[in-house]
Amino acid sequence: TARTNQPGHSVQRPPRMLASLATMIAERRGRVSLSAVSMRSVLDGIGSRLDESHELARYLIGLLIFLGLLGTFWGLLQTVTSVGEVIGGLSVGGEDLGSAFDDLKSGLEAPLEGMGTAFSSSLFGLAGSLVLGFLELQASQAQNRFYNDLEDWLSSHTRLTGGTLSLEGGDQSVPAYVSALLERTADSLDDLQRALTRGEDNRATSSANMLALTERLATLTDQMRAEQDLMVKLVENQMEMRPVLERLAESGGKPVSLDETSRAHLRNLDVYMGRLLEEMVSGREQSVNEIRSEFKLLARTIAAVAENERRDGRG
Repeated sequence: TARTNQPGHSVQRPPRMLASLATMIAERRGRVSLSAVSMRSVLDGIGSRLDESHELARYLIGLLIFLGLLGTFWGLLQTVTSVGEVIGGLSVGGEDLGSAFDDLKSGLEAPLEGMGTAFSSSLFGLAGSLVLGFLELQASQAQNRFYNDLEDWLSSHTRLTGGTLSLEGGDQSVPAYVSALLERTADSLDDLQRALTRGEDNRATSSANMLALTERLATLTDQMRAEQDLMVKLVENQMEMRPVLERLAESGGKPVSLDETSRAHLRNLDVYMGRLLEEMVSGREQSVNEIRSEFKLLARTIAAVAENERRDGRG
């Protein structure tokens, strides 16, 4: 398993045919872009590897043909030797012709075996070479299709650079350092485009955060307005209770007789007023804390936007 240049990620070992291409792609981040020279170098390397894979099949085809020829010559050698022995052993003197003919038939068995060996070995070599040749042809066609598809894919990711410039003195080749400088400039422009894209994404995110912050501030404003209305109602209630308190004060030290219902009403009113004051204090503190946190978030967002714009300007 091979490691990538990103932490925490791993990929399988690159294939042997595409080892150089996998290395070049792994070293580059973002969009893959190759020069014409790099594409030709990659295609030449892959083409040489494909040719190397054909060498074994070609060797086996030649070996089968050689074995077939060797068996043919061996069988012919046995045939010629056996025929010579049969001819040398014939004698048609005073013997019976029937026995001489039987000896001839038994002597011809060895030449026939030699001819069988020659033809069988030749047939085996030719058949094996034909089968391996057909398989090698199919493999060659598949590899050619793969090579063409790979060339088309690389062509779609290849950046062409001018090889010649028409000058006053005629057509002259662009120096190597000028071509390298142009390629470096093109890479820098691609990096700048990606940085601008990231900046636009960050700006859109910041705008969304600002919109959410504005909505929350509007919600806090509504809450503060509701608390203000509650304070106004509380003041109005106090103003309504003022005449009652003045009458109580005018009575001086005279004992005031209140029934149980009035006492309960006053106690409930006292409890309600205390609870209302506590809720107002806690609500005001909570509102102040929320406003403070929202302003901190707003300050961090503005600082992040400014930092991104400064970084994009430098890039």
